[in-house]
Amino acid sequence: MTINVQVINAFSIDGQGGNPAGVVFDADQFSPQTKQAIATAAGFPETAFVSSSTVADFKLDFFTPTKQIPHCGHATIATFSYLKSMGKIKSNRSSKETIDGCRSIFFKDGLAFMEQKAPTFLNPSADFEKILASLNLSSNDLLPELMPMVVNTGNSFLIVPVKNETVLAAIRYNKEMVSQVSEKYGLIGYYVYTHPALQAFDATARMFGPFYGIDEEAATGMAAGPLAAYLYKEEKLLKEHFAIEQGRFMHPASPSRIQVDLTIAGGEITGLFAGGDSYVSGEKKVEIAW
Repeated sequence: MTINVQVINAFSIDGQGGNPAGVVFDADQFSPQTKQAIATAAGFPETAFVSSSTVADFKLDFFTPTKQIPHCGHATIATFSYLKSMGKIKSNRSSKETIDGCRSIFFKDGLAFMEQKAPTFLNPSADFEKILASLNLSSNDLLPELMPMVVNTGNSFLIVPVKNETVLAAIRYNKEMVSQVSEKYGLIGYYVYTHPALQAFDATARMFGPFYGIDEEAATGMAAGPLAAYLYKEEKLLKEHFAIEQGRFMHPASPSRIQVDLTIAGGEITGLFAGGDSYVSGEKKVEIAW
């Protein structure tokens, strides 16, 4: 059976870069096993499958090349930007159903934004040395007075602060060790960041998710949310709007911009939205047994 997979780059900058997501529409007919087979054959970091929903505007299921995940930021932004551009969404509000419940979507200034949950934090101090070893780093490579932290706003990521772009660019991680830490803490992956020279961004980051078959990806909306929460809580950058860069240190580079807006009440983060731009970059046909 031949499946048409729409390829949409999300979190792009001026119509370039971004992270390619596979999107399969009218996916009601496919079982989870078939969706996984399609995602594996397509080979994108994540593929979104769009089906009808009785509790939201659309139902989205997300699959990496190896596993299903509850949420995917760039595939969500890709899907809803496309639906909006095709006239399938008339207002500036929409919603998605996932295996983890429903989330709100909104559109502003030509960008799509997705809701994430209020963050939770977990200190993985018992595995501090293993985390450093998995990235081939030493404690001197970290930003002073900051420690790695597991942050969850729907998916869990390990936020790792490094002291400069030189350290960030040079990371060559150990896939087996990163996968072991990811499995232990229920992580999609590591989100390693530093503060860039470019004043247009609050942080520049890299995402490594080998446990889910992702060596590195160009933009991770579900990790940018946890990073913004970390910047607010751990670094005390007490503001509500963050711009996260990703993808610049990939080979080849694919620079991306993710905007994260926090909702603050009484000094605490009560919710957040992450969003950005996107463009259609092509279509891929995959063959699977049916």
